[in-house]
Amino acid sequence: MTVLEALNAAMAHEMARDDRVVILGEDVGTAGGIFRVTQGLQQRFGPKRVIDTPLDEKGIAAHAVGMALYGLKPIAEIQFSGFIHDAFEQLMFGASKYRWATGGQYSVPMVVRAPSFGGIKGGFWHSQSPEAYYVHGGGMKIVAPSTPRDAYGLLLAAIRDPDPTLVLEPVPLYRALRDEVADDGTALPIGEACLVREGADVTVVTYGPLRHDVVAVADEMAAARGIEVEVIDLRSLMPFDVDGIVGSVRRTGRLVVVHEAPLSLGFGAELAATVQQVAFGYLHCPIERVAGHDLPYGFAGGDEYYRPNRARIGAAITRAVEFSF
Repeated sequence: MTVLEALNAAMAHEMARDDRVVILGEDVGTAGGIFRVTQGLQQRFGPKRVIDTPLDEKGIAAHAVGMALYGLKPIAEIQFSGFIHDAFEQLMFGASKYRWATGGQYSVPMVVRAPSFGGIKGGFWHSQSPEAYYVHGGGMKIVAPSTPRDAYGLLLAAIRDPDPTLVLEPVPLYRALRDEVADDGTALPIGEACLVREGADVTVVTYGPLRHDVVAVADEMAAARGIEVEVIDLRSLMPFDVDGIVGSVRRTGRLVVVHEAPLSLGFGAELAATVQQVAFGYLHCPIERVAGHDLPYGFAGGDEYYRPNRARIGAAITRAVEFSF
């Protein structure tokens, strides 16, 4: 399957298994979504379970919250995560707070699917990485798959979770890679990172589409310079795998964090702070962060300048390995 097909299969599996699962969003029914991720699901399950909505992100989120409080398990699609900010109030002051406001009497088992990340020359409305806003708000789980298998397993876990979960889907990877995916209903645990590549010299932690760039850089550096890079794909941002990251850093003594959201107050800062607090005595160098720039995402031609490229990733790894006090 491709990433797109894996997401579709996960939703179809849960809709067939649990009639409380419904999908709502702009063009998700008749058209199958702007990227066709939900293609065929309305024809299979009917318009009462795959619901086309008006162009209103706040309304989509608000209706999903109400559905979840009344016993359904809605999957709300936001066409691009660049449009999700209009729904911020409903998600962060509604969905993510009901469990706490009611002392655990109510939960909001809803999923927000948000196509995210740059790389499709979509400009600043269609290339967003909004994870830090929702990590900081509290009460919402966040996952970011970067392979077909992870997309399938993490979306299943998100749908089954009793709390609201934001799925940051990798737009540039929707049709870019294929892998064997067993459509058997097996979910991945939220909060568990994936050790993608073993290495003894430096740990690189990343997530989303940049996972594949990091692996390519690691392979190049091993072949050209004998530098062995350990690559960890977080997969889950909230909660994130503290033990997995710290265990790797204790082995390598060096950490590079790579993400394409802006640098300042980006999620990488939290990773750096956590490692500094828990594993400071193991570090042989300052923690490096490679990220997007602290300004709006560029217009259609700006992907190669805004997103961390392989040269920037390689330079950060080199600085970490060559650092001396």
